[in-house]
Order: sequence, then C-alpha cells, then structure tokens
Amino acid sequence: MYDVIIIGAGVSGSAAARELSRYQVRACVLEKAEDVCCGTSKANSGIVHAGYDAAPGTLMAKLNVRGNDRMGELAEELDFPFSRKGSLVICREEEGLLALEELKKRGELNGVQGLEILNREQVLELEPNVTKDVIAALYAPSAGIVCPFGLNIALAENANRNGIEFYFNTEVMDIRKTEKGFLLETSAGVYETKYVVNAAGVYADQFHNMVSREKLHITPRKGEYYLLDKSTGDHVSRTIFALPGKLGKGVLVTPTVHGNLLVGPTAEDIEDKDGVNTTPEGLAAIAEKAGQNVSGLPLKKVITSFAGLRAHEDRHDFVIGEVQDAPGFIDCAGIESPGLTSAPAVGEMVAGILKDKLNLEVNPCFQGKRKGILDPSKLTMEERNELIRQNPAYGSIICRCEMISEGEILDAIHRPLGARSLDGVKRRTRAGMGRCQAGFCSPRTMEILARELGEPMEAVTKSGGGSRLIVGTNKDRI
Repeated sequence: MYDVIIIGAGVSGSAAARELSRYQVRACVLEKAEDVCCGTSKANSGIVHAGYDAAPGTLMAKLNVRGNDRMGELAEELDFPFSRKGSLVICREEEGLLALEELKKRGELNGVQGLEILNREQVLELEPNVTKDVIAALYAPSAGIVCPFGLNIALAENANRNGIEFYFNTEVMDIRKTEKGFLLETSAGVYETKYVVNAAGVYADQFHNMVSREKLHITPRKGEYYLLDKSTGDHVSRTIFALPGKLGKGVLVTPTVHGNLLVGPTAEDIEDKDGVNTTPEGLAAIAEKAGQNVSGLPLKKVITSFAGLRAHEDRHDFVIGEVQDAPGFIDCAGIESPGLTSAPAVGEMVAGILKDKLNLEVNPCFQGKRKGILDPSKLTMEERNELIRQNPAYGSIICRCEMISEGEILDAIHRPLGARSLDGVKRRTRAGMGRCQAGFCSPRTMEILARELGEPMEAVTKSGGGSRLIVGTNKDRI
C-alpha cells in the first residue's frame, strides 16, 4: 500500500515526485516506457516561456509565470542546462500591431516583467537575421531555453534520491476504487494506493474517465520539427516567434542550450495518441512558415527531424486538482505548452494538495541538490588531463560528433535511474545526437551497455521494448 502513486514519468510527474519527496511519504511513479522522459517531455521546443500568451486568470497563466520564476534557481540546484536568452514575437504587418499590444497587456496582467514593444530598427539590431519585413516585435527578456531531457531527468533523479520509487515498463491497464483508495492493475502486477496522481500526458483523459462520470477529452496535437547542425546555432540569439494563431504559437526558430538551431513546430490535431511520425507535408510547412520571420535559414544543414504530441484538453487550460466525484484521484492533465516551463510550479501545486490531504510532515533527510553528469569540455586542459589520469575512461571518445567519452556514458548508466538503452544514454550524455545521428558511435555504446548491464549485445535496445538493433548473426560463430 502506497500513500501516493504517480502515473507517468514525464516532466509533470517527475516534478510532482520531486516536490512530494520533500515530505515523509511512501510514493512511487509508474511509467509504461523504459525510462523517464519518453513522451511529450522529450519532443518539444525546449522553451521557457515568459508567460504573455495564456489568458489572464487561467491556471496556465499562473503556473507559467511561477515556473519561469523558479527555473533559474532550479537549474542551479539540480544542475541542468538553462539560459535566459529572451524572445521576440515578430509582427510583419500593420494590422498585427494591435495583437502585439494585446499580448503585452496580457503578459503584464499575468505578472510578466520587462515586456517591451520594439520598432524595426531595434529588432534588427538585436537579431540581424530576422526578416527585413519586420515592423515591430514584442521583446520578453525573461524567456529562455532549457534542455527538456536534462530538466526531466534531474527532477526524477532527485526525487528518487529522496525516496520516491520508480517502476518502468509498467503500464497501467485499469484503475478501480477500493475502501482504502485505488487498485491499479498494470502490466507488471497490481499496486494499491491511497491517492493517485494522473500525470499521463495524452493518456490522462483515459485514466480520469475510468474513475469519474465527468469526462475529460484530450486531443493529441502533433508538432513536427527540424533540428539543424551546431554550425547554424548562432543564426539567431533568441527565440523568434510568429504572432500566435488559434492552434498555438506557430512555427518558431530558436537556438538550443547545446548550440543547435531548432525550427518548428507544426500543429495538427490527430487521433493516434502514439502518432509521432513526421510527414513530407508537415516538414514542408515548417520550411515555408519559418522563413517568413527569419531570413536565410540554412535548412540544408538539417541533421534530423522529429515530432511530438501536446496534450490539448478541450477547455485549453491545465486540469490540476482532486476529481470531485473520485476523492483521492488527483488530475495533472491537459499539460500542453507552456507545460515544460510550468513544470516546477505544477509539481509544487500537486505536492501541496497531497500534503494537505495526507497531513504530511517534512522529510528531514530531503536533499535538494543534485550533480549532473560531468562535462569534461567545461574543464581546463590541466583539469581534464588530471581527470583522465585518474579515470582513463574519460580519455576514450565514443561519440566523435559531440565528443562524449566512455566515462560520461558509464556515469549515465550507473547513476540513479540510469540509462538502459541507446536513447537513454543519448538523452543523458548527447552521445548520438550529433551530425551523424549515432551512425558511428552506436556499436561502441551498445558494447558498453551490454558489458555494464551484464546482457548480451542482442538484448540492447534503442528505446526499450522490442526495439532491438541486433536480430541475429550473419555467420556461425567460430
């Protein structure tokens, strides 16, 4: 019997777990995938939004601004990449000026500081590669960029360090109310708990509807992206937005915290909750729309494309709180953009509800600091030479594109909630995220995984489940 079971190890579930670990509680996270950060949280823009887009008075607006405020402090505590670069919303036509003013007014009502409307000359001075058609832009200095993997993994690792259990490859199949709370039937057995936190992304409506007569409906909203080589990373210095439309903030162009350039997303409502395929039409639309606001985009230097899903709830607001006709069931649903930005505040809100409901006491052993994987590139040459002398694995480069060493991969495997697949290593170290997209480093990374996990090479997967890369041998072993 757990006090709390959280469904979903994405950024919302992991943030809730980390905040909950501040208290004395028996809690766990159930995740159907093989790792944290395998859904919406791994495939998004990596933007820390300022908070001018959400309608004033909504939960989305409140938690966006609170999450933005907390991000810098959290990045220091948990050691993940974050940079407050600022953003620009581009206006290219006179009739858009009223919309720009409205965004500024909305942001100020939401509590966003430092918003300013810049004229054409000011915009081009900040960003010379913005379209010469620009007539004005909304500047938000508090906006930023973050590594979505880094944030999610850091939250989960710290929650685990403070006593929250994580169970992977554990898909929740059914939820039933009991006298003591809830019984969860999963692909890995039965779990019982007093409280459930429903942080299941695009599947949150299904779990809500198992226990409540008041139904939720979540639409998967697909967004496709281009990721460009690091040689293009300085094409813009800030996140460049178009004026928002009815389906969201439109196609953006932004640097990433790792030095790449990201372009996207599209916005297409679909029915398939696992529909993360890219399409020729979607990628063509990105190229056309992105070029409207940023000139000379070097799209010939695309190294990969991908798609993610946003959990769009019909009322277009976050749904967080105890379900009225299912006491003990806490929704954390409809967490679409700006969900990544809002995650720290979402975690606070969910943990606050549970603290009051369960009368939780403070965890005297809570450790809020976490050290990420050592990045040798940030060391001086003398420090790096000493590191290699002490641990030669840091002198063995496995991923040549990103210059990732065996030492970093070993750390990724053996730290709390360590990597168990190629994608798990990639999210933690960036081995395989470079120009060749794992073409050269995969075999060597697989060898390290097999050796450290005590598994045959045939058992190593790309992303868990049946995603094995080796399916047999092409000649008899000698």
